[in-house]
Amino acid sequence: MMTFLLFCAVCFLAYSNGANDNFKGVASLFGSRTTGYRTAISWATVTTFAGSLTAMFVAQALLKTFSGKGLVPDALTASPEFLLAVAVGAGITVILAALLGFPISTTHGLTGALVGAGLVAGGGRVNLAALGKTFVMPLLLSPLLAVAVGGGVYLFFRFVRLRLGVTKELCVCAGVEEQIIPLAQPNGVFAAQTLPKFSIVAGEPENCTQRYTGAVLGINLGRLLDTLHFLSAGAVSFARGLNDTPKIAALLLVTSAFNIRWGMVATGAAMAIGGLLHARKVAETMSHKITGMNPGQGFAANLSTALLVTTASFHGLPVSTTHVSVGSLLGMGVVTRQARWKPVFGVLASWVITLPCAAILAALAYQLARAN
Repeated sequence: MMTFLLFCAVCFLAYSNGANDNFKGVASLFGSRTTGYRTAISWATVTTFAGSLTAMFVAQALLKTFSGKGLVPDALTASPEFLLAVAVGAGITVILAALLGFPISTTHGLTGALVGAGLVAGGGRVNLAALGKTFVMPLLLSPLLAVAVGGGVYLFFRFVRLRLGVTKELCVCAGVEEQIIPLAQPNGVFAAQTLPKFSIVAGEPENCTQRYTGAVLGINLGRLLDTLHFLSAGAVSFARGLNDTPKIAALLLVTSAFNIRWGMVATGAAMAIGGLLHARKVAETMSHKITGMNPGQGFAANLSTALLVTTASFHGLPVSTTHVSVGSLLGMGVVTRQARWKPVFGVLASWVITLPCAAILAALAYQLARAN
């Protein structure tokens, strides 16, 4: 029975992860108006699941890291009740954030849940040195590194664009709007009448889609950039699936009832479903509230995120895809002076709250599991 409950809790955590995280890789597609929401989330689902399947073969280091060994006593990492509490605490934290529109880190939630349940179950025996070295330092450094890399990659591509003589263009939005004007009647009374009025709006990114004009080696640059942007978004989502799936599936290592590779498949499927059903609010935050962007700027942020997350996955470093993605977007927004700081501070505050919230929920869940 406990094994079944643990499996359900892990799937719930994976579902919550998909709801909060799946759209982060394709946020720039939606934010720059390169694609609509449905196309973006569909592409995210396909590529994230592909990353989840690949994790079965190349992400064994993260499985070991998030089994909890070295952070809490080994006896706890072999306890289904303990791991059930970790999954429940992290899952509730992440799904609440998704429903409220805050893009938080599942990695951060898992870390907090491991610590909270560990403090209750292990009598305070949590390896703080391992916590700092293996978990906290990568989580703190990854967003700062992402800001620097995101800004640097954008400036590099901007330099190349200017050297090639590629310029920006703005569309002109023309149309007819209704205008109510007073017309004098024969009896001297004025009456309101609705007449069409032709209007033109140009030059504002909020009203017009910014594009690139020109060709390189005979290839239309606008179309080429859209293609590269689309592929880079898929690369970020793939990297996210590669990085997050083993973190969640590691909770199933305690039981021999499930082959860990099939556990990863179940985790990937739950992540996909969560993203399809509950990603909209986080999508709005990531796409429109952190920074303005055009397709080229979104491409630079995606490339930075994919590079950092994929590198971390192969080295077993538990970086947060959320922190890296937001950091890359913010870095690009800083150098383009389009960063929107008020929503950014709200996101940062949610990151601070994540760890203690997950710790408290996991501690309560462990008390309930042990009582029953």
